[in-house]
Amino acid sequence: MNHAKYRPFPIFTFKDRSWPENRLTTAPEWCSVDLRDGNQALINPMSLEQKLAFFKRLTEIGFKQIEVGFPAASDTEYNFVRTLIENDLIPDDVTIQALTQSREHIITKTFEALEGVKKAIVHLYNSTSALQRDVVFGMSRDAITGIAVKGAVALKALAEKYGREKFTFQYSPESFTGTEMDYAADVCNAVLDVWKPSGEGKVIINLPSTVEMATPNVYADQIEYMSVNLNYRENVVISVHTHNDRGTGVAATELALLAGAQRVEGTLFGNGERTGNADIMNVALNLYSHGINPKLDFSRIDDIVKTYESFTGLSVHPRHPYAGELVFTAFSGSHQDAINKGMAKRQERGADVWEIPYLPIDPQDVGRGYEPVIRINSQSGKGGAAFVLERGYGLAVPKAMQRDFGEIVTRRSDETGGELLPKDVYDLFVEQYVNVSDPIKFERYKEVSNGRIYVVSEITSNGERREISGSGNGLLSAFSAGLSDEFGVRFDITDYSEHALEHGAKSRAITYVRISDENGKHFFGAGVSESVSKSSLRAVVSALNRKLKTVD
Repeated sequence: MNHAKYRPFPIFTFKDRSWPENRLTTAPEWCSVDLRDGNQALINPMSLEQKLAFFKRLTEIGFKQIEVGFPAASDTEYNFVRTLIENDLIPDDVTIQALTQSREHIITKTFEALEGVKKAIVHLYNSTSALQRDVVFGMSRDAITGIAVKGAVALKALAEKYGREKFTFQYSPESFTGTEMDYAADVCNAVLDVWKPSGEGKVIINLPSTVEMATPNVYADQIEYMSVNLNYRENVVISVHTHNDRGTGVAATELALLAGAQRVEGTLFGNGERTGNADIMNVALNLYSHGINPKLDFSRIDDIVKTYESFTGLSVHPRHPYAGELVFTAFSGSHQDAINKGMAKRQERGADVWEIPYLPIDPQDVGRGYEPVIRINSQSGKGGAAFVLERGYGLAVPKAMQRDFGEIVTRRSDETGGELLPKDVYDLFVEQYVNVSDPIKFERYKEVSNGRIYVVSEITSNGERREISGSGNGLLSAFSAGLSDEFGVRFDITDYSEHALEHGAKSRAITYVRISDENGKHFFGAGVSESVSKSSLRAVVSALNRKLKTVD
């Protein structure tokens, strides 16, 4: 790896910058370029039917501006635009956008494709960067500006022919980030001088990071410089279109918005040439997580993922922000414990504000449930297993018992070498603690009260029926005394809790107990029955069985 053949990005700083002090408070205008920039980057571009279905999904999400293609590039692109228009498939509140190079015959073909449209954005571009001027075109600044101006003149004339009121003009100095900023401002202003935008006919100046070349703060400086140096500024909408070559397309977009950009072009899940475009879903839900209405609906994120994967042939990474299968999932014990406590505290407080450790937004807001939030493997701890049992099965396991069960879960996960599903965790809990009947099985009991409680119980031990009796100041103490006398094991009940498993008259109860032997060792058990008394006695037997089966 010969790093010496690369050189740092030329220094550009806008010393009058103000963007670092700004805050985002509203959503920008959004323009999806999935059907153009995204589609052209696919190994197998979408068919007409797929593009129509994808267009419909984009409108359902809430996009009001959708770039539908480069109609002069191919019959497929042209026919798609015509199909949308001729079949009246464009909602009244949606504006389609068509891309054209700054070449007269291509601009003409673009307007032919748009004939009969109710409203459209015509997106004119030509490359302006120093590298492209030198290596690709071999042209001067003035010559490149001439191409842009000639295209702007042609576009304006054709708009008059087809109905000027239908069209919004957009210009992109392609490879903007590699263009000297003074020249970028000059070429954009030359185009603006042709179009002369007004309050009734605003113009979009799109400043693309066609190739991401520097850190996001540099892009923000470039955007603010242009915002200050563009003519007709009050009638110009500054748009950004970032690519992800350095992996910071979303960050560059957010900083550009701070720097004065008013509009964002991008794609779902960042599809696009090379490393892709800025992910509009990511930017939108970042705003959402700060309490800003993104004006896009991602409440059914899994459905959107399915559409995207089906039509593009691409996969959304399981760690992709907000949309990935695992992004709301914690395996780490400390993370699980914090999430569990956060959920409990929020419920206790009845809080409206979402403040849960490790979960920047509520998974339910994007159509996800809480079940997959905590998943269990050998890295998980007591909090994770407790969360699964409570959320999935209504078991409020006491904290001391959570620690005991957490160790069992870890051992089982180590043995299996993989993840334990929620049912696996529940089955393991039942197997280890609930109504344990080996070597002792509780059958029935009767109680006599005469100052003290006297309990006669029937049990089965190693297949043999036995009757035991004991007395105490309560049912549990009397039953425990009978067990102690029968098996020669001394223990005390040191913790007890219970709750209903279902609602209604015939609901079952679960009881949790902890017993401590003469050596101070603790053993846990649980019992389930429609009778609280029976669930309590079964819990004691379960705990004692765990002691009897433990090898010192």
